[in-house]
Order: sequence, then structure tokens, then C-alpha cells
Amino acid sequence: SRPVRIGNAAVEQTQLDVYGELLDALYVAHSHGLPTVERAVAIGRTILGHLARIWHHPDEGIWEVRGPSRHFTHSKVMAWVAFDRAVKILEQIGEQLGGAEAIDSLRRIRDDIHHDVCRRGFDPDLGSFVQAYGSKSLDASLLLLPLVGFLPPTDPRIAGTVKAIEQRLYIDGFVMRYDTGEVEDGLPPGEGAFLACSFWLADNYVLLGRLDEARELFERLLSLRNDVGLLAEEFDPRLSRQVGNFPQAFSHVALVNTAYNLTRAQGPAQQRADRRKARRHLSS
Repeated sequence: SRPVRIGNAAVEQTQLDVYGELLDALYVAHSHGLPTVERAVAIGRTILGHLARIWHHPDEGIWEVRGPSRHFTHSKVMAWVAFDRAVKILEQIGEQLGGAEAIDSLRRIRDDIHHDVCRRGFDPDLGSFVQAYGSKSLDASLLLLPLVGFLPPTDPRIAGTVKAIEQRLYIDGFVMRYDTGEVEDGLPPGEGAFLACSFWLADNYVLLGRLDEARELFERLLSLRNDVGLLAEEFDPRLSRQVGNFPQAFSHVALVNTAYNLTRAQGPAQQRADRRKARRHLSS
């Protein structure tokens, strides 16, 4: 049968975060030894030139809101990611793209974006970063700030953001994208918990050393999978069922990342200690 809807209105939207995603992918590929081909260099140069002109513009953000364009904090952070990763690559292969002068130019833009986000995207009264400049609303995408290296997880502004999200968006054991009752997104109020967001919270717990909480949340999310291990876009805690697009790659990518982060944080020694603790508990 044909789908009810074909395509997505986001094709006509501006989403600044996508440029950071692409440059980050190029950086990861380069870091793992894949050759930096000429075409990738050309694409990166074009993207950075375009982003340098538009990063300070409002957009529709990661959630493709159908309301008014805004200066979404996450979007600005991902613009920062684009320039940050470009600087890191250039520091290794700078002679291919203009050398020290090109690196200095990208560093200036990167630092300008960082300063802009810290000044306009953080609310001192809330002690938290906010969804968009001038807003009091929270957004689960803010959990990505320490994951992309924008600030260290121990920074008080990050700790405050995690705490605020726990208090206002962590509902019935899962993380909501944002409060649909206070955010104008062009959609009816109410939705399920976007599963990737809960994995992001688990990732933050790992970075903060809260491994027991990270594992507990991860196991809760794993329990939602269907009989063949697949996850949807969202989970409705009230109805206890998966809802939204199915299967959802976003959810599975987040699952893999959290599994990797937990494994790396624990390490073999920690895993052995956990097994010994479990054996002692069973024998007591």
C-alpha cells in the first residue's frame, strides 16, 4: 500500500545543524585514516563559505518546526561544530586549503559562534541553556552540547542544563523533545517521547560518571524494542506502545552510540568488578 504522505515539508526549510553533521562526518572519517579526497575538500570548502554567510540567521532547527524561524541554540552549536571540525582537519592538511591564513579565518568564526551561543543561548536565571535565543523553553537537543565537545560535561552550565531537562522534560522515565504546550511548532500539543533524546540523556550520565543511572535508562530503552529488535521514532508511556515513524534510524543510531559509550566508560576492569559484585549479591 502507498504511504499516506510522501515527502517532507523540511525540503523547503533552513536547518543549520546539517552542515555541522556533514563536517563532523568528514572529520571522523579523516581521524580514522580514510583518505581526504579532493571532492570532500571541495564540498567542505563550499559548505563553510555558505555557512559563514548564514550561521547568524534564524532557522527551523533539528525538529523542523512549522512555526516561526528562530535562533535555535542547537543549530548554532552545530554551526560551531562545522568550523571546529574544519579547523581540526586543516591543522593536519592545511597546505591543501590555504594554510595558516585559512585556519585563522575559520578559528575566528568558530570562536565568534561559541561566544554568541554562550552569551545568548544561556539563561542565568534558569541556570541552563535554552531552546532558542530569548526563550525560557528547554529542548532535549541541548543534551548534545557536551556530546559534540562544545563545553565539557563538568561545566556548570552543562550540569545545569542536564538538571533542568531532568526536572522539566524527563517524564514517566523518558525524555520529551520539548514542552509542546509552550513551544510554537505548528503541530497540535502532545506527542510521545522521542527515543533518541532519552539515549542522549544516558550519554550525558556516562560523561558525568553516573553510570548506574546511564545503564538503568539504557536498559529501559532496550526493553521497548519489538520482537525483532526495532525501535520507532517515539514511545507513548501512557499507552505503553511505540508510535511515529517505524523503524526509525535516528533511534537506532542513538542506541549504538550509547552502547559504545557505556562499554568504553566501563572498560574490562569495571565489567569484571560488576560481575564480582553481582556474584556476591547472589551468594548473600
